[in-house]
Amino acid sequence: MRVRILLLLTIFSLPAAAQWKSKVSKIDSVLSYLYEHHLFNGTILLAEDGKVIYKKAFGIAGADGKPLTTSSSFNLASVSKQFFAMMAMILKEQGKLNFDDAVQKYLHNFPYPQITLRNLMNHTSGLPEYFDIAVNELTLLDTLNNESMLALLAYKKPPLLFKTGAQFNYCNTNYTTLASVIEKVSGISSDKFFDEKIARPLGLKNTYIYDLSMKKYPASRVFGFHFENDSPVLDDLVFLDGIVGDGNVYSTVEDLLKWDQALYTEKLVSKATFKEAMTPAKLNDGTFTQYGFGWSVINNGAEVSHTGGWVAFSTFIDRYLAAKKTFIMLDNSASGGFGRSIVKHILDDEPYKLPSPQLITNVIVVDGTGSPSTKQSVRILNARIRSVGNLRRLGNETVIDGNGKVLAPGFIDSHSHHERGLKEKPDAIPAISQGITTIVVGQDGGSWPVDTLESRIQKNPVSINIATYTGHGSLREMILKSDLHRKADTSEVDRMKQILVDEIHKGSLGLSSGLEYEEGFYSNTDEVIQLARAAATANGRYISHIRSEDVNLERALDEIISIGREAKIPVQISHFKIAMRSKWGNASRILAELDAARAEGINITADLYPYTMWVSTPRVLFPKKDFTNEASALYATKELFDPSKSVILSFPANRKFEGKTITAIGTLNQESAPKALLRVIRDDVQQEAAIAGASMSESDISTLLSWNYTNVCSDGSGGGHPRGYGSFTRILGKYVRDEKLISLETAINKMTGLTAEHTGILKRGLIARSYYADLVLFDPQLVKDNATMSDPSALSSGILKVWVNGQLVYEDQKATRKYPGMFVKGTGTEDD
Repeated sequence: MRVRILLLLTIFSLPAAAQWKSKVSKIDSVLSYLYEHHLFNGTILLAEDGKVIYKKAFGIAGADGKPLTTSSSFNLASVSKQFFAMMAMILKEQGKLNFDDAVQKYLHNFPYPQITLRNLMNHTSGLPEYFDIAVNELTLLDTLNNESMLALLAYKKPPLLFKTGAQFNYCNTNYTTLASVIEKVSGISSDKFFDEKIARPLGLKNTYIYDLSMKKYPASRVFGFHFENDSPVLDDLVFLDGIVGDGNVYSTVEDLLKWDQALYTEKLVSKATFKEAMTPAKLNDGTFTQYGFGWSVINNGAEVSHTGGWVAFSTFIDRYLAAKKTFIMLDNSASGGFGRSIVKHILDDEPYKLPSPQLITNVIVVDGTGSPSTKQSVRILNARIRSVGNLRRLGNETVIDGNGKVLAPGFIDSHSHHERGLKEKPDAIPAISQGITTIVVGQDGGSWPVDTLESRIQKNPVSINIATYTGHGSLREMILKSDLHRKADTSEVDRMKQILVDEIHKGSLGLSSGLEYEEGFYSNTDEVIQLARAAATANGRYISHIRSEDVNLERALDEIISIGREAKIPVQISHFKIAMRSKWGNASRILAELDAARAEGINITADLYPYTMWVSTPRVLFPKKDFTNEASALYATKELFDPSKSVILSFPANRKFEGKTITAIGTLNQESAPKALLRVIRDDVQQEAAIAGASMSESDISTLLSWNYTNVCSDGSGGGHPRGYGSFTRILGKYVRDEKLISLETAINKMTGLTAEHTGILKRGLIARSYYADLVLFDPQLVKDNATMSDPSALSSGILKVWVNGQLVYEDQKATRKYPGMFVKGTGTEDD
């Protein structure tokens, strides 16, 4: 529906307002642009010395299409807190309370004797958020209110987040508790006290408290909404909204100006009392916060402000006290505060950039969930997906015609080594050319610290997102140094656990291991379980290059199942394979065992690349670590790899070996393949060799790929093995289009949504509103991997465009030289 805009523009010719008045035209133009693009729907007022210089309403008061006016009352969300602080100040002047009184003095069942009213008002109490306390206690018939919230606090007694007074931590529970104190002390409901002591004395005609416990709402009430398919959909109060104090005051820009002006006077409280509201809180250590009573205090008190955000509402009041200027903006359209931010930059003479939405049309959307594809459009705004559906162009937004091709979420490579060389080649062509937008590194037990990775991305921006695990082998090297051929003792494991937990809190996805490699091989299962338990406590995960993929495959699978069982942590098998000739054909039996583990409650999953050759050190061909044993070398050539097809990729000790098979190296030296393998091991003194080993069957790959809990990975890097350039496009060409092993939707799910689920990556892997705009446009009829062992860097066909965080990074088989890649944090991070 085409909504109409009600213009209520008032510009007064006041010499004192010249500074802001000169910006009104720019602000009006910006807000009109944002309104046209569904990025602002609300009201604004600018004033100086109490005189309005700009006042306007844009859009509708709710999903019913009723037009807004500047007399429309918005839910103020957290801007409400300053009104409840004022009610407490009024009661203080009436002699009914003191700010340093314990809350327990008034609310006897409040379980924290040390918390005062002052702690509530300046957010230094240490209380946890009431949302987290209440959400699991309410049935579908319940609406939370202040009384039931207090009862929950008394019953659950959740621990404080910190010692009262030691920190500032913005918390809504502080003000819901304050509202209960106000009602207890005043003897009447907070809405009546508010009306009697604030709204009526100040002549606020459309300002009131409203919550879901009330049967009727005033006619001026605005409803929240968001846009779906470019039409407004209700997005308003929820089951938590029987509560007040932290929100649910409604007001207009006009009434808020009256409120603003009254605060310069003593109409409500004395200047001495109100001064406390404008004074930053002092912590126990003598330092000061930037928050008073219901106001953020900025620029040494020259400016005070407060934002609010709840359901679809975004609100703001900003008071420049020294200049006596006022900026008020209210929005009800889930816009995320675009208008507020840009107008604030204009007023403060700071640079700003208008958002530039992109509309991708005429595409078949495969959304990453596994659901059937649909013909839809996708709107990108900055780094995120703004909307998905039957969308029309808004304003002058950029339109990209997908020409009927498939649009999917950007592929997530759950086991990657593509970080190698990114400093020199930040375009990440091997990955983005096959549609990969996020790589997960720190694999096989080897990793860089989170701080190091984040610093690298900041200093050297890249085209691709990077997430990481923390490597078990790297932890062992940090603690055991070079003494790796033994089990770690208890104190050493404890030190590794602490580092691991710290890394997960910084953003690591969890623990990775490479138990077949010598850095991890000599650890026992108990050591890994202890580390995995530590990862689980931090909400991390476990991924493993298991201890054996050939001779002892069954024992290695039992071990990872045991780790999942004992540590109660999601566990993933890296690059799932059966790398032993006599065990080929057992994939179905192995999957049955994994399904049984899942039925037991163990969250075991796997990833896989679609090639019969692996890449590793040739030393893995000696499971007993007997690197000079000719019988073991002979066994390896018969069971563990095909020496006539396995190619040495890197051999610094003798470059003549590079590009040759083990059989060819034997011919070169007039010796058998087993002896050639022993020669390779013997000459590789620095253990720098790499081999592509032909070791798996196509039939097993198809069976393992078809498992519901297998996602796609590459295990690739920038060369050597074609998987580094072709894993994902090989799936789409060979297994989807040509062999029809799995459907396109299933394949995309295994590259995106399922991978995000297995790794714990949030807001990526789906084409959905508010998800990051990592996207790939491809032609399903032409998509194909072209990389081979002889030409491992050949680009794939059919990948048309790739976006990372909303920016086009690949088009027409070339990088665009845009570098929007981010460090992607896991669910255990402290700021997720």
